[in-house]
Amino acid sequence: MRAGWGSWVAAIALVGALGGATDARATSQQDVEESLTCQCGCGLTVHSCNHLQCGSGEPMKAEIAERIAHGEDKDTIIAAFRTKYGEKVLSAPTFGGFNRLAWITPFAALILAGSVLAYRLARRSATATGAVAAGATTAPTADPGGRSRIEQALAEFDRDA
Repeated sequence: MRAGWGSWVAAIALVGALGGATDARATSQQDVEESLTCQCGCGLTVHSCNHLQCGSGEPMKAEIAERIAHGEDKDTIIAAFRTKYGEKVLSAPTFGGFNRLAWITPFAALILAGSVLAYRLARRSATATGAVAAGATTAPTADPGGRSRIEQALAEFDRDA
């Protein structure tokens, strides 16, 4: 009976090891397919291309599977496709050379626009606050004769009443 348990444990371990190896291989293939853009013009990755019998995606998937079967790693496969198709085959641009500008420019533009907006708003609020304060101090002294005319008019009103 113990021999029966031992063979069951060995069988389960073997199935687990084989299952883990095939899952790792499938994950590796999916990772490579997600890193490459399909060249049929759909704009999707090779893994996500939804065209039936795609003239670009299907051969690329087959080549990726073949390269993985020969033991190549993700970086080597991506480098081979980059050499074959150029930089456009990558699903995300690399961070080097001219592409560095493509990564940095949007963030720099947002920071610059935010800074200019904050400066303009601060300047506008300071000008508005200064105008209100200046208006409050200069309003009574703007027409010195106006106050005396009002007082005379009130005095005449009181006399007539």
